[in-house]
Amino acid sequence: MPKLRLFTPGPAMVPEEVMLAMAYPIDHHRTADFRAMLEEVTKNLQYLMGTEGTCLTVTGSGTAAAEAAIVSCLPPGHKALVCRAGKFGERWGKICDAFGIANTKCELDWGHGFKAEHVAKELDRDADIDTVIVTHSETSTAAVSDVRAIAELTRSRDILLIVDGITAVGAIPVKMDEWGIDVLITGSQKALMLPPGLGFVGVNDRAWKRVDSGEMPSFYNNLKAYRKSIGSFDTPYTPANVMIRGAQVVLHRIKEEGVESIWKRTASYARATREAAPALGMKVFAADPVDSVTALTVPDGVDEPKLRKIMRAKHGMQIAGGQDHVKGKIIRIGHMGYMDQFDALAVIAALELTLIELVHRVEPGAALTAAQRVFAE
Repeated sequence: MPKLRLFTPGPAMVPEEVMLAMAYPIDHHRTADFRAMLEEVTKNLQYLMGTEGTCLTVTGSGTAAAEAAIVSCLPPGHKALVCRAGKFGERWGKICDAFGIANTKCELDWGHGFKAEHVAKELDRDADIDTVIVTHSETSTAAVSDVRAIAELTRSRDILLIVDGITAVGAIPVKMDEWGIDVLITGSQKALMLPPGLGFVGVNDRAWKRVDSGEMPSFYNNLKAYRKSIGSFDTPYTPANVMIRGAQVVLHRIKEEGVESIWKRTASYARATREAAPALGMKVFAADPVDSVTALTVPDGVDEPKLRKIMRAKHGMQIAGGQDHVKGKIIRIGHMGYMDQFDALAVIAALELTLIELVHRVEPGAALTAAQRVFAE
């Protein structure tokens, strides 16, 4: 029976020490021990996100964190520009629509990332926009947006910037305070090497002024409630305290290695995969590829669901397919979290073997050699 390795862009593989920490007997969450644990988690989240602002831990997925940020920061009288070039950019627009939040769309073809000029064009067109929502790493297309330049633009125009960093934080460079990001969100099951179940939100003072300027119809995902509790390192509602214990271990591990070192490692895995693509008869899908996940086009004549089925059943490699109109046309390979260079090589070797089995012309070892050259450098 092959060993299962997760190469999906979430959930990612979880270190054994984290799983063991979460296997300890469960404790009550209204205790001094829990508050001390949440305090450590909160301070290490500030390190990870690069902020002195407030960092909140929400029990729920990354979408829960995104909803909390969007709804809390856009009370009546405000309007958002939602940058959409993939599944998750579209989701943030749907949240706005569900809560009756005024919004307009900035759209690009899937596989492209947003630049400051794309956002500036829409801001020039509509003077009512006072908030921009952008996905840093669009998980569905493996494309990256230039958040640093976009943040410089929004700050110069006194516009609030909400960034989906769900497959960015902990994988690629993200510097909340230095760049001028007002709200930054992420989830536990990506680069933070945890199971699904926690969302994290970083909020600066500019964003808190907006949150305090009005009320929205939210209860559980209300940032004001979390801010009130985090003052004493507590939570407003019952937390996933076992997961928070895991987060304590993960964040300590990240800080010990240094987040810059992790960014560098992740970039090397992505580059090795991109260098291997031509030898596999594949192309990198994204015009603006991100380092946290790589999307590769499926060669003509290859059955994409069958490819993924063989990868898992015979080689123990779980990768992801495409979504919506790129379903069946691309595969996605995650580079986040608990990985090393031999994991990155293993998935490429398994792709070679699988494509050979599917009678696709591949020179055995060619893709692997191309990837190894990256690490040899």
